Amino acid sequence: MSPRRFAEHLEPPYYAVVFTSQRTPGDVGYGEFSDLMEALATQQPGFLGAESVRSPDGFGITVSYWRSEEAIAAWRAHAEHRVAQQTGKDRWYKHYEVRVARVERGYRGP
Repeated sequence: MSPRRFAEHLEPPYYAVVFTSQRTPGDVGYGEFSDLMEALATQQPGFLGAESVRSPDGFGITVSYWRSEEAIAAWRAHAEHRVAQQTGKDRWYKHYEVRVARVERGYRGP
């Protein structure tokens, strides 16, 4: 996923899926598949936006925002996303963590 700035127009309540990961060395098709998943996620019902960063040592954080837990479950079960999940386990990630949270409040600054 390409670096993100801020997801826009998020009105609570909504859900945040926080994916933290440590990449394996080399691209091994990661960039292309990441771009495909980003494009596919934006087409899913309930998708609200995403923010993503990755450091030079391969540590990354992606937060995707969703309207409901049902939308998250549908994305998790999506056939092409399932392929990406398995490939990530097999090839792209040394370690990862997924956390899901309900966002009750949000604030903006200047």
